[in-house]
Amino acid sequence: MAFDGLSSRLQEITRKLKGKARISEADLKEVLREVKLALLEADVNYKIVKDFVKVIEEKALGQDVLKSLTPGQQVVKIVKDELVDLLGGEETKINFTPNPPTVIMLVGLQGSGKTTTAGKLANIIRKQGKKPLLVACDVYRPAAIKQLQVVGKQLDIPVYSNENTKDVVTIAKQAINTAISKLNDVIIIDTAGRLQIDEVLMQELKNLKSSIKPHEILLVVDSMTGQDAVNIADAFNKDLGIDGIVLTKLDGDTRGGAALSVKKITGRPIKFAATGEKLSDIEVFHPERMASRILGMGDVLSIIEKAEEAFDIEEAEKLEKKLKKQSFDLEDYLTQLRQMKKMGSFSSILKLIPGMNKLKDVEIDDKEFIKIEAIICSMTKEERRNPKVLNGSRRLRIAKGSGTTVEQINKFMKSFEMTQKMMKEMTSNKGMMKRMMKNMNMDDLKDFSKFN
Repeated sequence: MAFDGLSSRLQEITRKLKGKARISEADLKEVLREVKLALLEADVNYKIVKDFVKVIEEKALGQDVLKSLTPGQQVVKIVKDELVDLLGGEETKINFTPNPPTVIMLVGLQGSGKTTTAGKLANIIRKQGKKPLLVACDVYRPAAIKQLQVVGKQLDIPVYSNENTKDVVTIAKQAINTAISKLNDVIIIDTAGRLQIDEVLMQELKNLKSSIKPHEILLVVDSMTGQDAVNIADAFNKDLGIDGIVLTKLDGDTRGGAALSVKKITGRPIKFAATGEKLSDIEVFHPERMASRILGMGDVLSIIEKAEEAFDIEEAEKLEKKLKKQSFDLEDYLTQLRQMKKMGSFSSILKLIPGMNKLKDVEIDDKEFIKIEAIICSMTKEERRNPKVLNGSRRLRIAKGSGTTVEQINKFMKSFEMTQKMMKEMTSNKGMMKRMMKNMNMDDLKDFSKFN
């Protein structure tokens, strides 16, 4: 997952800091040395690391932080503030023109994920009430146009293409006229890439830019290439001029050097981060929230936003009534499971919960939830509504129908009964949640998340 290596190192450093009642100047220098090593190992640009550490030291020493009552917490706050600044400071949104259509041009090297990102971007923009049009201007890569059309079909978003010409300026201008006639207020242009930056690629992009005058040029870069991603961003910005960056494959980048270097080097903000293979796996890049995640402070706002987007209000109201009646059954469990899946992987959601990063020994395999869904779907309506009827022969039939074993079904039913009990106690006792979190048995949690 993104930043895993850096995150664990920095969290260990900040944990030590918070526990100290007093910090000497020598202690601070040792802590900053560890921070410096952690950032360098994360493939962050050396000059950026040097400046980052210098600023923290100056602030900690210059504000009498070490003499305060909570020096450790004060230093942690300074580290977080500087991390936020390093990541870009504030969220930067797309500048939609008041006179549509807004033209967004995606650029980048071949293999960075431009075509898929075009679809993801159209999907997230549509959720803002816009009506996007995808435009296929990658006329060189085999099947690039077909790939964009498949993405558009999956999302039910129109795609404009013209396979009778390789003149991308002509295609883009035709697409703009089409968008105006069909009332599409956002145009996302997928351009061609190369295996490396060359003069031919840049000239084509410059011609396209001068002809259609896009409102936004977003550079798509593969974050897993580390410092290469930063160098690519710098080159595109100097040659073409970009307005923002989309980092792809951030879920596979355990170091995070690109995300922590690219803003300082290019002066251009990271606007979006792609965090998975699904077309819904993209999010607006929030520097403050990302800094909190890296330091293990969680990201509750992102959980709330994901939940608001994924959960059906009517279903939530039905569940609330059922909880009050203490009649939570397997049909309710299946409904909640499916809505939770819309929020993303369970392991990624877990990482957003403050303090949950400390549970290193709790692993959640999302494939196990597919098995749970298969088990419940193999039951009759009566069995889902009244699990008490599940005798041995019924469990054997369900095991055969779901491709699991009776032992797995027994473990799942045990974890479901635990969930039922928790739900009842939560609805009958307002203070139960605090005690439940305090006394939660880790073995039960493991069984709940991985029952095979």
